[in-house]
Amino acid sequence: MAEHERTHSFRIWENSAIPGVLQTPDYARAMFTRYTELRSVRPDTEEAVRARLELQKWIYAGTKEYHVVLWEAALYALICSPQTLALQLERLAGLVGLVGLVGLNTLRLGVVPLTASLKIPPGNGFWIYDDRLVVVEDWHAELWLDTTDSVTAYEKVWDTLTESAVYGADAHRSILRARQTLGPR
Repeated sequence: MAEHERTHSFRIWENSAIPGVLQTPDYARAMFTRYTELRSVRPDTEEAVRARLELQKWIYAGTKEYHVVLWEAALYALICSPQTLALQLERLAGLVGLVGLVGLNTLRLGVVPLTASLKIPPGNGFWIYDDRLVVVEDWHAELWLDTTDSVTAYEKVWDTLTESAVYGADAHRSILRARQTLGPR
């Protein structure tokens, strides 16, 4: 939480799931449950969900910038129930519709379509905190990289991946296409 509070600009790449800062409570709960089962641990899932949702206040506070780019496959990953994913996708579609409006000019949300031409494969998810820290998600741990060479390498990866991203109406269409595969609520 302290790193999040001291950071002004976030660049977030996610290839397999919706990032926590954009998750609905049920989607976050499903994510925590899946990972606790994988790791055979029993943390307080409800406390973890509350902490994750607490970070979302920064999107609306107007003091931080979030540039989030998702690999389109993340929109289809059924790591939760179809109903939970449908609500999550509806939230994302709503956020894309609000981007640029008063009060939500701190979020930029892009999608890299499955059909996009890529210069590199969409590897692990990562967050770049300002220009000083990269947090990489792996199956068993978060890797915190703060050397200049590491940050520079991930900034180059970020720039390369985001070249293929679509925004605005095109991102909205990608999200709605994924939502439609889940059928009516």
